[in-house]
Amino acid sequence: MEHLEQLTAAVERGRTGDRAAARHDLGSLWEESTDLQERCAIAHYLADLQDDVHAELRWDLRALECVQDDGWLPSLHLNLADDYRRLAQPGPANEHLEAARSRLSELPEGAYGEVIRAGVGHVADALKAGNVRPLESSPSS
Repeated sequence: MEHLEQLTAAVERGRTGDRAAARHDLGSLWEESTDLQERCAIAHYLADLQDDVHAELRWDLRALECVQDDGWLPSLHLNLADDYRRLAQPGPANEHLEAARSRLSELPEGAYGEVIRAGVGHVADALKAGNVRPLESSPSS
């Protein structure tokens, strides 16, 4: 990835609370980058920084359109399932939740895999309960 250092710095800014600056920086990277895998990462992180679920969905869909590495798919489908759940669209939410579930065995052992596996459970439970509120476990919270 050509812009890895800038991408990492922007993501860190977002994680430390400067969401507006992180959105700006990632938006600039989105405009500059021509590498699909890099654009997937940028869109994936930009989605988590949105204050509106509709905007979050648009960025998550962009990430899915750019994906080149199947390793991103469990997380991308999980995020899309959560977006659709929060938009009270259970049909697409269930489709993406099932797509995420079908790839859980491909996840590595360790913290990342556990976060995604737990997230699938949290979204499934919320979807079953008809809960459309943001979940505490969501990266966009």
